[in-house]
Amino acid sequence: MRRALLALLIFVGLVPGTLVFEPGEPWNETFSLRFAPLKVPSKAERSALLGPFDLVGAWAMQSPYSGFGGYSALVPLPEQRLMAISDSGRILTFSPPGAPQIAPERGTMLPEARRRKFDVDVEAATRDPATGTIWLAREYLNAISRHDPQFRTMVNVQPAAMRDWGDNTGPEALARLTDGRFLVLREGFTGTFEWRRHAALLFPGDPVSGAKPLQFTFDGSTGYSPTDVAQLPDGRVLILMRRLAWPLPLRFAGRILVADPATIRAGGVWRTREVARLEAPLPTDNFEGLAIEPRADGRVTVWLISDKNAAATQRTLLLKLVLDPQRLPRLRQARKKARD
Repeated sequence: MRRALLALLIFVGLVPGTLVFEPGEPWNETFSLRFAPLKVPSKAERSALLGPFDLVGAWAMQSPYSGFGGYSALVPLPEQRLMAISDSGRILTFSPPGAPQIAPERGTMLPEARRRKFDVDVEAATRDPATGTIWLAREYLNAISRHDPQFRTMVNVQPAAMRDWGDNTGPEALARLTDGRFLVLREGFTGTFEWRRHAALLFPGDPVSGAKPLQFTFDGSTGYSPTDVAQLPDGRVLILMRRLAWPLPLRFAGRILVADPATIRAGGVWRTREVARLEAPLPTDNFEGLAIEPRADGRVTVWLISDKNAAATQRTLLLKLVLDPQRLPRLRQARKKARD
């Protein structure tokens, strides 16, 4: 019921002037990409919302072409590039501001002839940096697919543990951990009147190869759903969450949480710590993609990208945050909360 209401609100919110799917040139024309800098609030305002994170850049990504936007997954690549994948299965590889600039490239996860919504609804992606292999979480199918780096091959699996996750409330966050395990978080809540907890899985290996997952419950921020997850160099993970804050026109709020996969237990509740809020006066939208890049100084760059839902009142935002992981809550604090 809650998901149906959200869908109705989104539809109503889009109709009066925002279901103006933005005009654009054909996707197969010459591609251009622009980063328009955004005004950011004062350091004091940023600190009050972002805590240990420092916002060092914010941009509205712009392109005149109709296939641009809708990005729900973000993956770091070599040469400081990023790969964004939309919920229509389109792929954009680009150099963000401040990185060595290489011309953006586009592609699709499936040939155009097979581009049905149920087949291409990608909500999360993760990558093995050693081989370049990419895994995608595909919501409508409640599936995980594995692809070679050029997306020429695909192997797909629909895990039994995800079978009842719903048509549009399924796998929304996916991460391959450095030890080879895979973490999957469901978007939907575990019950009708539940506003914090989500079903979650931890695969001991590649889910596409038949690994059987450990099942547990993810405890997040009240009223928020997970949209992405990525691992820090110290083994902990950051979890991106969002909620619809205002339906007409669509407005979203976000949260960033930290958690330790070492505290996951079969059948247990995985506790988290909220460490940042993504709301006004920060530039905000429907943030769905998160990527982490280690830096030479021991800190990490955290990239966020938003899905604009093809709405004229929304934008494809790119935020660049810098984080010193040592400023996050310590392990003993997380374990103490898990015992409470």
